[in-house]
Amino acid sequence: MFKKILIANRGEIACRVMKTARRMGIATVAVYSDADANSLHTETADEAVHIGPPAAAESYLVIDRIIEACKKTGAEAVHPGYGFLSEREAFAQALADNDIVFIGPNKRAIAAMGDKIESKKAAAAAKVSTVPGYLGEIEDPKNAVKIADEIGYPVMIKASAGGGGKGMRIAWNASECAEGYELARSEARSSFGDDRVFIEKFIVNPRHIEIQVLGDKHGNVIHLGERECSIQRRNQKVIEEAPSPLLDEETRAAMGAQAVALAKAVDYDTAGTVEFVAGQDKSFYFLEMNTRLQVEHPVTELVTGIDLVEQMIRVAAGEELAFKQEDIKLNGWAVESRIYAEDPYRNFLPSIGRLVKYRPPHEGSFGGLTVRTDTGVYEGGEISMYYDPMIAKLVTHGPTRKAAIDLMSEALDAFYIDGIQHNIPFLTALMQSPRWQKGELSTGFIAEEYPDGFLPRQPEGEELKIMAAVAAAIDHLNNARRREITHQMDGSPVRFAAERVVALGDTMQAVHVEGSLGGPVNVRLFDDNGNLIDTLELAAKWWPGDTVWSGVVRNKDVSVQVRPILNGYDLAYQGIHVPARVFTKREAELTAHMPAQEAADTSKLLLCPMPGLVKAINVSVGDEVKPGDPLAVVEAMKMENILRAERDGTVSKINAGPGDSLAVDDVIMEFT
Repeated sequence: MFKKILIANRGEIACRVMKTARRMGIATVAVYSDADANSLHTETADEAVHIGPPAAAESYLVIDRIIEACKKTGAEAVHPGYGFLSEREAFAQALADNDIVFIGPNKRAIAAMGDKIESKKAAAAAKVSTVPGYLGEIEDPKNAVKIADEIGYPVMIKASAGGGGKGMRIAWNASECAEGYELARSEARSSFGDDRVFIEKFIVNPRHIEIQVLGDKHGNVIHLGERECSIQRRNQKVIEEAPSPLLDEETRAAMGAQAVALAKAVDYDTAGTVEFVAGQDKSFYFLEMNTRLQVEHPVTELVTGIDLVEQMIRVAAGEELAFKQEDIKLNGWAVESRIYAEDPYRNFLPSIGRLVKYRPPHEGSFGGLTVRTDTGVYEGGEISMYYDPMIAKLVTHGPTRKAAIDLMSEALDAFYIDGIQHNIPFLTALMQSPRWQKGELSTGFIAEEYPDGFLPRQPEGEELKIMAAVAAAIDHLNNARRREITHQMDGSPVRFAAERVVALGDTMQAVHVEGSLGGPVNVRLFDDNGNLIDTLELAAKWWPGDTVWSGVVRNKDVSVQVRPILNGYDLAYQGIHVPARVFTKREAELTAHMPAQEAADTSKLLLCPMPGLVKAINVSVGDEVKPGDPLAVVEAMKMENILRAERDGTVSKINAGPGDSLAVDDVIMEFT
């Protein structure tokens, strides 16, 4: 077994590999760019080596610097994680040339499967069902449109060396194909250093299901069941689960057999994933093979009990797999939510900055349930514009799919992040979706369920009662705490009115609240005529200043995030995100006379929707624009975003140019 390994990656996956290595008694080496000098993975490793500037092309993608770091530290092997150099044949060759073990597949497997064009050719030769498409070289946008016309729309344009949704575009017509071809090539070039793309038929209403395979250097290959990864946005996975609610045992066995056969054809000898696009009728077609560890590997680990990172290390050291296919059993259900630094209220545009507060839910196993958080950040750390926007992966496991989903919902409610925008409100709302809970999934799920973008759920019914009661309780306990502050002036004790009115957004709820610090709080709710409609007892150890109210309401575990705002609290629960203010009856009457504050008119400005780098300005002063016309391209976190005109106008002023770094709401251009 190795004594020391280097992890040629950063962030969450680097920390994940180090966790297993430490348990195995193996020392670890981290590499880092200027942007990651104070990152968690550099602190977690036993040693850390600086490898260059922030841009991945000048640091994490430079093979010579990784090898130099190995030699400097005496690392015997390298785990590549996912992304970066993980699927580069040249990297595996360079390591071999320097007598360093690659904790990944053999070079032949990388060449055949790591390249998406070559993998489709290999799959076709192996009689594996594949999606119709064109795998040859595509010269220019005109050639791309010609090919797409022949295949028939819609088509998928994909980077050959791509992954993680980068360098991928769906085109429904010729103009989208030409534009998507250029964008896919540009993203592929900047993310992977390879701008080759291919085009294939896009299967309408598909599901994305993948099989985890595991091989060793003695010819053994098995599969560990499937993962459903259909919940995607912009072709990037958001939620994954294992097993899939679509598959039956027969289909699972058929997909697994194809995946194993394909892996054996290239002597596959580590952890890898064979991805399929599946129809709702359980038909399936080979999509691609990822010759590396997948982001979503934890759900497979939780349902099989097998540590995939450990198996990769053992296989790389020459050990034979300790189990056979018949030993693999799928136990319970696991769900993973990817926590991203993006603003769900601004069409999920990237968000960067400092994590002022970062409080993940409690991890561990209890009563047959498990909560796990894989992360590469810490409170006070910074989310950089140079890399992927993932903050963490939250994973839950239970005996049934419903149990895993319910636990995920509770864990998301307790996951507290401040300082940047993040997608937790969206994830918590999605967990309440009836369609999601029924398992009626497709890769178009998010676009279909949120056609007008994501808006927070509005409180109603039981959720409104719970949030009103929690708002009343925390206000009541805050008042009680203030009366216990020492050295207050003598006099008659202050009595706070028990009758209050809770304003949840535009909803007013009359309540009567009683209770004390450290004890239960009873809240009675009344209708507009003063009639009692319900009584709730809230049992919690919440103390003024706590960021999450966690307690029991009606024998149910409830977590509500609490953020102080002017004269109230901002509450988040089950995808509902509303300001809450608690008034006396007289204060509530007076609020009706308060004028509403109107937002400034920005209709004649193009504002930068996220922090990023201006890649292009598509217009000049004096140009007339129509709705939909491209105005500028802004890059953030390896994704290029086209900003388009929303209405007719004439460009009167341009305030930014290519290469400029902008903050949220910086004015890019003005119109008349």
